[in-house]
Amino acid sequence: MHNHIYQGHFARKRFSQNFLHDSYIIESIVTAIHPQPGQAMVEIGSGLGALTEPIANRVNSMTVIELDRDLVARLGTHPFLQSKLNIVQQDVMTVDFAALCAEQGQLLRVFGNLPYNISTPFVFHILNYTHAIYDMYFMLQKEVANRLVAKPGNKTYGRLSVMAQYHCQIIPVLEVPPASFKPAPKVDSATIRLVPYDTLPFPVRDLNKLATLTNLAFNQRRKMLINSLGNLFSTEQLKEQGIDATLRAENISVEQYCRLANVLAERPASKG
Repeated sequence: MHNHIYQGHFARKRFSQNFLHDSYIIESIVTAIHPQPGQAMVEIGSGLGALTEPIANRVNSMTVIELDRDLVARLGTHPFLQSKLNIVQQDVMTVDFAALCAEQGQLLRVFGNLPYNISTPFVFHILNYTHAIYDMYFMLQKEVANRLVAKPGNKTYGRLSVMAQYHCQIIPVLEVPPASFKPAPKVDSATIRLVPYDTLPFPVRDLNKLATLTNLAFNQRRKMLINSLGNLFSTEQLKEQGIDATLRAENISVEQYCRLANVLAERPASKG
């Protein structure tokens, strides 16, 4: 597949770049984000600056995380942006958002049009830093957005739904058709807002336990819980938590997974 040229830039297949160009959509997203001077705005993957420019217009300075050296060079020589941008040329999967928050001296407001190939792993990555974040606005493929907001009993409800909903309130912002991008992707997209909770609704003592549980359950989502979680809980122990052992992973609420994770965390470490 050859690369597409857009505004003099080759859209790189390896970065799965699709550039936003629909001015109505751009304006809607910027209005939803509502950036204010003095806030610590952080953009993930600036692309050709479709969101960077209007947001930089409203703030004194902002941080941009961009891996593509051509785009970094372009931003660095931009007539009015260069003085406002703190450009971090780095893979977003390796960014320490807690360090960035400490540097800025305030909670971060993170936004971006996430490349399709990293959107799910990146959301898992940034969920480790919710204590450093005020809110997040992400453009994602609609299928990932649906998983983020899915409720129990829904086919799209999975590990991503549980982990994201544990940390954040999740609010759909707007749907974005393929024609809003160059080159047009083959799927619909959506913008979604994630707001980390000040006070977690169902706090878990050890997040590793929640990760382990949801991994086990959803990796075998066709199986009943007594099979997928049978090494950790008996039918009786599940029943004590108000959970029917013949249900499947997708039938269990975030609150129930958190309760099970806390039961696991209270158990003495096994010897041997």
